[in-house]
Amino acid sequence: MDAESYDPRYVEGIQEFNRRDFFEAHEVWEDLWLDCEDSSRRFYQGLIQVAVCLHHFGNGNTRGARKLYHSSSGYLQKYGPKHLGLDIEKLLAQMRQCCAGILEGYDAPSVKIDPELIPEIHLTPASG
Repeated sequence: MDAESYDPRYVEGIQEFNRRDFFEAHEVWEDLWLDCEDSSRRFYQGLIQVAVCLHHFGNGNTRGARKLYHSSSGYLQKYGPKHLGLDIEKLLAQMRQCCAGILEGYDAPSVKIDPELIPEIHLTPASG
């Protein structure tokens, strides 16, 4: 990842996300989203919602996670297949796999996030 090619907040949010600190990733990306005035604004909103989805899922809030899964997917699909070095199709596929249990409509606390299925984000260089 060529970190100097991207907004530092974008990269920091990805680093927090990959550390599985989804709340902090959301906070960093929200700062970027608030400053964004171009066509990537909804893209950042989708990333924020991915992070909050996983945060909720990890805390047992399956209903909130399912709602955010659907809204984040709606935002990000419009930017596919890739945007700002992020393979959106891959992220959405990983999110579908990770969230499969809650997408089937189960709200029971017994539906737990599988740490092996939590996505990671790896960027391609901004020039690529």
